[in-house]
Amino acid sequence: MTFELSHLVIISISYLLLLFLTAFATERGYLPAKIANHPVTYVLSLGVYASAWAFYGTIGLAHQYGFLFLAYYLGICGAFLLAPVLLIPILRITQTYQLTSLADLFTFRFRSSWAGTLTTLFMLLTVLPLLALQIQAVTDTAQILTRHAMPEKLALGFCLIIITFAILFGARHIACGKKHAGLVVAIAFETLIKLIAILIIGGYALFVVFSGPTDMQGWLNDHTSALAALQTPLDEGPWRTLLLVFFASAIVMPHMFHMCFTENQSRNALSVASWGLPLLLLLLSISIPPILWAGLKLNNPTHPEYFTIGIGLASQAPWLSLLGYIGGLSAASALIIVTTLALSAMVLNHIVLPTVQPQGNQNLYQWLLNVRRILIVLIILAGYGFYRLLGAEQDLSNLGIVAFVGALQFLPGVLSVLYWPQGNHKGFICGLIIGFIVWVITLLAPLLTDLPQPSLINSLLNYWGLGSNTEPWHIAAIGSLLINTLVFIVVSLITHMPDAELSAANACAVDNIHRPARKELVVCTPQDFQAALSKPLGSHMAQQEVDRALGDLSYSYDERRPYALRRLRDRLEANLSGLMGPAVAKDIVDTFLPFKHNSEGYVSEDIQFIESRLERYRSQLTGLAAELDGLRRYHRQTLESLPLAICTLGKDNEVLMWNEAMSQLTGIKTHQIIGSYLEDVSEPWQSLLHRTIQDTNNHLHKQQLVINNEPRWINAHKAAIPSITSFSSQNSMTANSHQEAPDQNTSLQQVNIGGFVILLEDQTEAQLMAEKLLHSQRLASIGQLAAGVAHEIGNPVTAIACLAQELEAESTDPVTTEMAGQIVTQTKRISNIVQSLVNFAHSGSTPKLIPNVEQVNLSTTIDEAIKLISLKQQDKVVHFTNACDRSIVIKGIAQRLLQVFINLLNNARDASPDQGKITITSSIYQQGLSTQLKKYAIISVIDQGGGISEANQRHVFEPFFTTKDPGEGTGLGLAMVFNIVREHSGRITIKSPLQQTSPLGTQVSVWLPIDMER
Repeated sequence: MTFELSHLVIISISYLLLLFLTAFATERGYLPAKIANHPVTYVLSLGVYASAWAFYGTIGLAHQYGFLFLAYYLGICGAFLLAPVLLIPILRITQTYQLTSLADLFTFRFRSSWAGTLTTLFMLLTVLPLLALQIQAVTDTAQILTRHAMPEKLALGFCLIIITFAILFGARHIACGKKHAGLVVAIAFETLIKLIAILIIGGYALFVVFSGPTDMQGWLNDHTSALAALQTPLDEGPWRTLLLVFFASAIVMPHMFHMCFTENQSRNALSVASWGLPLLLLLLSISIPPILWAGLKLNNPTHPEYFTIGIGLASQAPWLSLLGYIGGLSAASALIIVTTLALSAMVLNHIVLPTVQPQGNQNLYQWLLNVRRILIVLIILAGYGFYRLLGAEQDLSNLGIVAFVGALQFLPGVLSVLYWPQGNHKGFICGLIIGFIVWVITLLAPLLTDLPQPSLINSLLNYWGLGSNTEPWHIAAIGSLLINTLVFIVVSLITHMPDAELSAANACAVDNIHRPARKELVVCTPQDFQAALSKPLGSHMAQQEVDRALGDLSYSYDERRPYALRRLRDRLEANLSGLMGPAVAKDIVDTFLPFKHNSEGYVSEDIQFIESRLERYRSQLTGLAAELDGLRRYHRQTLESLPLAICTLGKDNEVLMWNEAMSQLTGIKTHQIIGSYLEDVSEPWQSLLHRTIQDTNNHLHKQQLVINNEPRWINAHKAAIPSITSFSSQNSMTANSHQEAPDQNTSLQQVNIGGFVILLEDQTEAQLMAEKLLHSQRLASIGQLAAGVAHEIGNPVTAIACLAQELEAESTDPVTTEMAGQIVTQTKRISNIVQSLVNFAHSGSTPKLIPNVEQVNLSTTIDEAIKLISLKQQDKVVHFTNACDRSIVIKGIAQRLLQVFINLLNNARDASPDQGKITITSSIYQQGLSTQLKKYAIISVIDQGGGISEANQRHVFEPFFTTKDPGEGTGLGLAMVFNIVREHSGRITIKSPLQQTSPLGTQVSVWLPIDMER
């Protein structure tokens, strides 16, 4: 039974096209997002681990090593069961710093481009046997089904098809940090296909070939050697080494790293995978023993690795063989596509870009895309070339073990990223080179030469006294890993670690928080970022990358805060790292977005960044770390909740803390000012804080500020913060502090100051209270003075009044009589004024209306006030217009009301410009129900002056408050007006300004009841 080659080609292309259409539909949104982003989809995509070696090679591994084939599944299960302490920390690092491959991770951690370059080169060597394995598996199965005599042509045709679909899957456009949701869904679909295929083949073997479990058990009882062949190696074989090998491959292999971390949507998905993937692998592995035993029962002529195909051929079930071919094709194509995409990014970032720099005027996105496509072609053709070198003579299990042992060499580096910050790039590189040299000599070279593996390792085995039954690959794996690790440790311990690498090690360590230094950038705005990056990236790409970074951080183009600019720089480096790799991204950012040369790390490191990171990872802290973080949050909350305004400034005057009370006092929100320089604080607070810092005195009392045209008094206190360059140096500083503690009397200039804590107290209410108390004391003094003034003035005024009355009575001259009458009138007015002053000075008493109430015509009173004011000559001329209703009459004291209007008109004249107009109007206002109706006469004095500010309006009726120059006013006029109006049961209102254009004008309205209550 054979198949036509053309039919297999059509089936293969159709299947791969189905995968592509699945990915395309997902990217276009035809597939619901809840399915594409579901954790189950992500778990199924991790089934890319089960390559053609899992579909075919594990059966050969089971035939050769028995139940040791389970190590292939148990190793990766162990890695995912350790997800909280192994995979999730790596996911945090890769997502934070946009690291897309293992080479990116090592480059970032060891701050060495050589670490990424060597990782890429050695990974290429490691993956070549694995790629050749997939090509050989598909070629062999196609040859078995078609009896084609030229496997090289079959292999080349398969590679050309895979190249096309690999480019369609992952190199149609540059993702710019986005996930390939279509790729994830397509790989998940591929996993379902091969899972269904192997379960159907296993079910066919169990229920058709064996007629059920009972029949299979009977066959095993008759062929005890078949069961013993599975069990014996479990007791004697190197199963621990296999577990370790497959454990490492689950993390470091490029296809697994890509699907685990680069295409990961969330931490929750990885948590689900920690139990979902072992369940998936259990379903994949459960069919292996029945398929192996069914092939042995049928005396299948094919190699045990291809029993999934041979069972259908031996049973005359072509559909089953075709299903086995599709399952193997699915497994092989998925691994080749994902591995090639991951490797092409590694080669681009760590080999091509460091050596070939594109011109800035090019479309860099298109250039990167074209180079990546070329790399995909070259990598797959390299796998084909390796397959040709092997001559299709190697078992799939041997090829897989060689590849996985090579991947084992990266395990010490991965563990050091998380758990050994002392490891440096020199130790990592030396250990990696030594380990791979051993791997190449012992495992890779025998694949490409006629020299068998045992002859190369035989001397080593005999030297250690190991038995001849020991597998050579086992010794190669343990030996290479042991030498690699020892060299890594020794070289790291005897060599120095640069500060940049130490910072990266702290950023990656599981039990540490990245602490970037707080330095000042040369660029000051996002526009400067764009202009600087235009040189290496081109203006179009620079603008897109700056826009993307601003969007990621929710910043705007008018951002100026130093803290925000540092975060923008970090984000740009992370985003460029996802496109070009961390080495090239760091080189571009350091070159074109540098820090100032004289910039230091102050008060340890970036406080805001550390705080944000601690808050983000608070749920992950345990033990003492959690208790310390709780203490930190308690003290932070204490400072935030204090009713006193507190802020902290760094050595470079950057605002590090700004509590809620400070926000309320200044009106400046915390999120707006944190991370800014003191020069960005608005006035008058900037001047006050500058004055506080620069003054030699630590306490400044009653600093007067003007805010919204109102005076405020502030007490300012400061305390210096000793300079601390890094957290790591605190212990040494503490140890020296007992011996070199500065004297308390040492001036601030003699102490290395790292910043200031400033406390502000609002003393405005206390100052106003003190002024009111002083005013009360002045009023009491005036009261005493008024009594004496009234007595001293009253006697001569009485005498003047008597003489004037006598002159008025005895004189026959009409002019003299009239003048004497005016003198008597004015002496009465003087007496009333003196009495008002005495009444006003009685603090706490309410002046009462004297009994002699009379009918007062308000228009006539205003005419008299205008006449009296006109007697006073001034440089400017002001025109008065009395437009009051002549019929308005109220009950009151004419003399006191005249005093009210004289003061109001006099103030209006002082405020008016030359040739200004002052208008006096009247109106009637009714209030209440008909049974309790109250009528008010409203007299309004309207001028054309400059208006009265809102702040001054609240104080104009206070005694001694005046805006006039010294000597021109006492501040008692309007206060007296207020008391007189109150005596008449009225009120007074001010509306100013009357209009927004010049002249502004002021309207003062006096409300007087027409029916005054006695």
